[in-house]
Amino acid sequence: MYRVYRALGLNQPRRTRRRLPARIREPLVVPQYPDQVWSADFMSDTLYHGTRFRTFNLIDDFNREALYIEIDTSLRAPRVVRTLEQLKAQGRCPETIRVDNGPEFLSDDFRRWCRDNGVVIQYIQPGKPNQNAYIERFNRTYRNEVLNLYLFRSLDEVREITGRWLMEYNDLRPHDALGGLPPSLYAKQVAGNSTFKMST
Repeated sequence: MYRVYRALGLNQPRRTRRRLPARIREPLVVPQYPDQVWSADFMSDTLYHGTRFRTFNLIDDFNREALYIEIDTSLRAPRVVRTLEQLKAQGRCPETIRVDNGPEFLSDDFRRWCRDNGVVIQYIQPGKPNQNAYIERFNRTYRNEVLNLYLFRSLDEVREITGRWLMEYNDLRPHDALGGLPPSLYAKQVAGNSTFKMST
């Protein structure tokens, strides 16, 4: 009996769920300057022939600017770090990044990058997506206006349509929360009326 048990591969150790440390609810405040707080999250969808893909969405909470949407069939922690490194090379790096408790954000790669770059990770409480409301709102808009609107034939098509949409979202679309200004214009206007230091 034991031989059959082993032959069927039933003698594998039971995987235990990783215990999360207690998360403290942080108030969702409006940042006072760019790159003070970023929010990040993942979404998923499918191409018309059934292949699933994911998106890694990153926004600046200050002016709701969509910083980046990375798109691929697999987006693990090293890709997240690579995306953050690309933004850092452009002179953008947050003081705080608000995320959920997904494996990519709990990974050693992500936490090490944040530690090395002086970025505070603000984890929301499990099952409380409303604590990351800025990115949740952005995700809903992106899904309604892009992901739900097209039947994509390839990842390149997703990236091309998303890229055009991002330019409109950041540079042309008025946002009620920004006094009717698009994110890019709002940041420039506030920069001209204040003494905060823009990222370089």
